[in-house]
Amino acid sequence: RSDPPPLDRETYKRRNRIERFFSKLKHYRAIATRYEKHDANFLALVKLAATRIWLRVYESVT
Repeated sequence: RSDPPPLDRETYKRRNRIERFFSKLKHYRAIATRYEKHDANFLALVKLAATRIWLRVYESVT
């Protein structure tokens, strides 16, 4: 291939943001190890962790 694919900055920004979120989410041991085997319980843990991550980001912004 002689030409590199075109870089879409907006797509790259969104993808990077999502990848960073999943990286933060995996810091929670119960989620990273899939401690809960039932789908509903696991989803509840993911939602709680996502809420904690979101609150941590927005608590410092005034």
